[in-house]
Amino acid sequence: MIIPDFLKQGDCIGVTAPSHGIDDETGKVRFASGAEQLKGRGYNVVFTPNVFAGSDRFGRSSAAEQKGTEFNALVDAPEIKAIYSASGGDFLAEVLGYVDLDLFIRNPKWVQGYSDNTSLLYYLTTKGDVATAYGANFSDFGMQPWQESVTRGLAVLEGKCTLQKSFAKYQDGFGERETGLEGYSLDTPVKWKNICGGSMLDFEGRLIGGCMDVLLNISGTRFDGTLEFIDRYKDDGIVWYLESFSLGFEAMMEGLWKMKEMGWFEHATGIVFGRPLFYANEGYDGTPLPTYEDVLHERLDELNIPVILNADIGHKGPQFVMLNGVKAKVHSARGKGKIEFII
Repeated sequence: MIIPDFLKQGDCIGVTAPSHGIDDETGKVRFASGAEQLKGRGYNVVFTPNVFAGSDRFGRSSAAEQKGTEFNALVDAPEIKAIYSASGGDFLAEVLGYVDLDLFIRNPKWVQGYSDNTSLLYYLTTKGDVATAYGANFSDFGMQPWQESVTRGLAVLEGKCTLQKSFAKYQDGFGERETGLEGYSLDTPVKWKNICGGSMLDFEGRLIGGCMDVLLNISGTRFDGTLEFIDRYKDDGIVWYLESFSLGFEAMMEGLWKMKEMGWFEHATGIVFGRPLFYANEGYDGTPLPTYEDVLHERLDELNIPVILNADIGHKGPQFVMLNGVKAKVHSARGKGKIEFII
């Protein structure tokens, strides 16, 4: 596994928009704030043209080829030491055919984003064998003041933080931004839940995962290197981390069935699920539906491995930065958890 160089003061960070672009005024204020605050910490920031180009009627910052060109330019620029995604969204997968994987392997650098960015990170790690970072998009740098998750997230890519502990609270839902500088509204206690394997869980292996909605979309395509990755690191064991954006119980049932049948959970030592964003516990007529936990038991109990739910991963922030391809130890007990990178 190729581990990119960690960031250090004086480095330049590139920001591009392989999914949605930014065109609202509060968003622009937030991005300017992020660049200024990073500058105050010794970093320069460069935005590619599509970051502020807005989005077309499909929600894309620019055409797929243009998105690939702007990403490749950041990869090829020696002064750029890390690349952050501007935003999540939809249709990032269409850019993968324009990403120069060989160029990236020759010029490895940290790439970070989450949600729709799953497909890009997953491709770079499973096919390119280069570690990537599943964590907050660039927007989080714009909050004032920075909350713990932002400071810690940057420290991960600086190589200064290898141990992440669960936060005290998270934001359960969305809030309107008035100034563009808002942080998370921490309104709900964090409580990890061990649903398989016992009340105290400890396991380790190579991290891989992301947003399930996106992973299921690219599974089986030429950009899916899952089985290669698993075979390459089977002796280390595989730790999956997964979270979902809008999968309902039927899609979760079918998706986990597919992942099992494709052999994705071979050599898995455990699975960590983040907090689901949109998941309905009742139908349109009010009829109770299987809960998220019900679905995980139905599909995963037979694996006889540890399974954790409601970890600090994904759409209900703040979130951990998860380093794809890196060995890690996971601990979960009494509603709290931690993940330690072994680098």
